[in-house]
Order: sequence, then C-alpha cells, then structure tokens
Amino acid sequence: MKGFYSRKLHSLLGVIPLSLFFLEHLVTNFSAVEGGKEAFDGAVAFLNSLPLVIVLETLLIWLPLFYHGVYGLYIAYQAKPNVGRYGNERNWRYTLQRISGVITFVFVIWHVWETRVQVALGNVTHEELGGVIHDVVMNPVTFILYLISVVAASYHFANGLWSFLVSWGITVGPRAQRVSSYVCMSLFGIVAIMFIASLFAFRSIDFQTATTMIDVVKTVLI
Repeated sequence: MKGFYSRKLHSLLGVIPLSLFFLEHLVTNFSAVEGGKEAFDGAVAFLNSLPLVIVLETLLIWLPLFYHGVYGLYIAYQAKPNVGRYGNERNWRYTLQRISGVITFVFVIWHVWETRVQVALGNVTHEELGGVIHDVVMNPVTFILYLISVVAASYHFANGLWSFLVSWGITVGPRAQRVSSYVCMSLFGIVAIMFIASLFAFRSIDFQTATTMIDVVKTVLI
C-alpha cells in the first residue's frame, strides 16, 4: 500500500503543480518568439515580481520536482521494458515514458544550474538569462542536447497526462482512453514545436547583442 500511495502522489504532483509550471515555462520561453528579448525579459520580470516568489517556488516547484524526479528515477530503475517481446503501443509508451523521464530530470538539473543557480550565486542577473540561453543554443552540441531534452520533456508531460487520466479513473473505457490519447499526443506535438521555436528564437541577434554589451560592461568595471 505504501508503494500505491507513493505512486499516486508521484502521479498527482506530475500534473499539479508540475505540469502547470511546465506550461508556464513554455509560455515564458515562447514570448521570445512573439516579442523577442523585450517580451522575454518582461515575462521573467513579471514572474520575479510576484509576492513571496521564493516561498511559492519552493512549495510549488522545487519540493514537488525533487520528489517527482527522485521517485521517478526509482520507478525507472524498477521498470522492466518488454518492447522486444511485445512491441505494442502501450509497451512503447511505457518505455518511452521512463526514458524521457530520466532525460528530463538530468536536463532540469543542468538547466537550473545554468540559470537559477547562477542568478542565486550572483554570476548573472535575471536580465541576462536570455543571453545565457543564447550562448547555449549557439553551441552546436548543447543546442542538439537542448533539442533532444525539450522534446523528451514534452513527451513526458503529454504522455504523463494521459497516464494520469487512466490511473486516476478519469478515462475508464477504451474509447475514452483512445480519445484522450489523441488529445495528449496532439498536445505533445504542439508543445514540442513551441519549445523548439523558442530555442531558435534565442539564437536571435537581439540576445547576442545583449550578451556582448554585458561582457563589455563587466570588462570595464573589472
């Protein structure tokens, strides 16, 4: 029973609040597509102007993310994929969910280190985050790794939502599960495309110029 409740909590946190945070992060990044650096900086400034932002992030993002990620690794470790023997759709989705979860968890640690941790250490400011991501996506290797990671995260989010609806008894019959599968996989495609478009937007000269100006200012001050 302990395993039952642990898995239920893991599933619930994956949707509330982590899926909501995932979509918020998508909207923030996609603002770079719609409005460039100015829109992205405005979205970041708005989020950081929220009252009790540190408390909200701790309770609604970092603690749920820690539990969901660590317990998810435990689930992936216990998984016994059998796509080699039974290559049906559900087995493939089960296997891809575990693989995408591991990729996403590693990517989140890397991404948080490059952004939030560096801001906390005082190495960069919130206004410089666009330039940080610009430098990452301009490197061919890290750009490919980011592409793989955002697609994996998008799949993990969408397929996890489908799995949540099944495991919590919201989509019970075969027809309901089939319809929700179409909806969730369509959502996967939309979200993945939006994240990929955001990565290309961060390659814009606007973010490069901002980074160059920052480097010049730092050189003068030092």
